[in-house]
Amino acid sequence: MRTKPRTGRKAAIREENERAIVRAAEQVFAEHGYQGATTGEIAERAGVPKANLHYYFPTKDDLYQEVLGRIFGFWQEAADALDDQDHPVEALTRYIGKKMDISRAEPLGSKIWAQEIMHGTPTVHEYLEKTLKGWTRSRVAMLERWIADGHIRAVNARYLLYMIWATTQHYADFEGQISILNGGRPLSDAQWGEAKKTVTEIILRGIGAIE
Repeated sequence: MRTKPRTGRKAAIREENERAIVRAAEQVFAEHGYQGATTGEIAERAGVPKANLHYYFPTKDDLYQEVLGRIFGFWQEAADALDDQDHPVEALTRYIGKKMDISRAEPLGSKIWAQEIMHGTPTVHEYLEKTLKGWTRSRVAMLERWIADGHIRAVNARYLLYMIWATTQHYADFEGQISILNGGRPLSDAQWGEAKKTVTEIILRGIGAIE
């Protein structure tokens, strides 16, 4: 009768340790980059022995892949918003909103991804080739259908996607700059809502989805 509770507790402890390690890894990778990060510092910040860290993640590369995969997974979930709606206003409003919310909740993952891209995509190249290319092609086709149906202006759909990514991820990658320009404070809930509304309206008006 005791086996199940013990098993459940072990699973909970493992999940808690892994979560703490990944969070600490995000901090260290964001601060020092892949080359400058050490598993020793990550373990120290996570509050676990280094041997425990390597039990869950045998190498630094395994942990780095986990961190990158995590933020990419959040972005993929946000992208589902484009599949749930047939009309561009609803679909793009939800997508832009979700992307900005991820930037607020998970800024470190976005910063690490940006660092990786600036260093020539040595680790995420496979993600870009196998996953992002296909996703981008399908969304470009969706945007082009909306253009053909007269729902939005005739714009380059690929560059529209790039602009959405750049704008929404700015709020994560340049979080420090935004805080400084906001009097040394992060955006409040009200300011964040206004930022989302402004970004969404500018994009939708720019492509003629709303007046």
